[in-house]
Amino acid sequence: MKQGLRANWAQVALQVVLVFCVGLTIGTERTVVPLIGSTTFHVKSYTYIASFVISFALVKAVLNLVAGRLSERRGRKPMMIAGWVAAIPIPILIIAAPDWSWVVLANVLLGINQGLCWSMAVNAKIDLIGAARRGLAVGIDEAGGYGGVAVAALVTGYLAAAYGLRPAPFIFAIAEIVIALGLSLTLMEETLPYAHLEGNRHGASNLNGPQPSFREIFILTSVRDRTLFALNQAGLVEKFVDALVWVAYPLYFASRHLPVEQIGAVVFSYGIVWGLVQVPAGHLSDVIGRKIISVAGMVLCGLGVLLVPLVDGLGPWLAAAALTGFGMALLYPTLQTAAADAAPPMWRATSLGVYRFWRDSGYVFGALFLGFLANRSGLTASFFGVAIAMFISAGVLAILMPETRPPEPKAGVGSQVVVGEVSGARKEVKP
Repeated sequence: MKQGLRANWAQVALQVVLVFCVGLTIGTERTVVPLIGSTTFHVKSYTYIASFVISFALVKAVLNLVAGRLSERRGRKPMMIAGWVAAIPIPILIIAAPDWSWVVLANVLLGINQGLCWSMAVNAKIDLIGAARRGLAVGIDEAGGYGGVAVAALVTGYLAAAYGLRPAPFIFAIAEIVIALGLSLTLMEETLPYAHLEGNRHGASNLNGPQPSFREIFILTSVRDRTLFALNQAGLVEKFVDALVWVAYPLYFASRHLPVEQIGAVVFSYGIVWGLVQVPAGHLSDVIGRKIISVAGMVLCGLGVLLVPLVDGLGPWLAAAALTGFGMALLYPTLQTAAADAAPPMWRATSLGVYRFWRDSGYVFGALFLGFLANRSGLTASFFGVAIAMFISAGVLAILMPETRPPEPKAGVGSQVVVGEVSGARKEVKP
């Protein structure tokens, strides 16, 4: 057993397929669900429409914490299977929903699915590929997931245009959930031993000693460390953008008389650029570092959001969505990789769970923020507000975040560098 992309290509490929299905599951909602709220159930309050995102995010954020810790004790595979079992009722509830509260309930289950399955997918790839190419591992994971989001947004847009908002888009969801569950049960291997292997090879000082408690890791990752605080706030604020795309894109473009299939195309433009660029972005962060890519991504993403209400027509909106997706592709895997740099292998999953908790809580704050602005000043105001928040967060990240990329090991030096001490420190461990 050894780490590396070439040595574990089959399992890495399977994990890409699984995270693609994770993306398909949430992407099914990106084009049609806000329109169901506004046109089928005639929900007038933007904040109430956004409540389906809030219910999803609250559960997913908490599950990120629980899944990381449980997976270090029980393994990655059982958590993945549990997440797919939780997903089965989601499309059924939305198809049968007599009112908006059923959609909100369905998204509680979506939060369980995404919190378990996506967390396990990224941890499994990091386990399999190893520390030297951690940025590439996260880039592959997020590319697969957000490629799935993009494809589902496009497909469901066309299905909705041809057959209506329900049930056709969600029959598509049922099919991919069943396939993903079957693959997880039959083909997925447990990857936790690879994390143990990495810990042994790096000679982590706490490998065989008592592990920090969950509370200690949570406090350390959340507030005590300046670097991780910078990463957490950036991760939280960038989710304002995804909440905006999820809730406001369909409603805004529908108000500008864009047909539902073209709304799906705009959401696809955002998602596919985000998905495809993440692999080279992750690899580039392994070469030139995490900080410059993360800050640049925050700024470009904010510019893309700002452009949407300033331009008009399908072509310019596609371009603005693509710029937003490009910025997300730069920042998204790189922030998560930097958080992984800072955590020792033996409790990396828990630390990443804390980062993902704060990051995904951004859906809650973002949905409330854009709902408040939209109710008060119109949908256009939510675009300006989110763009300003992104620019401020980029400034905080630039000031507080040091470079976290592991240095290349020096030939002939009788020690090896272990990255994984919180606050970005590098620790020399004698072999």
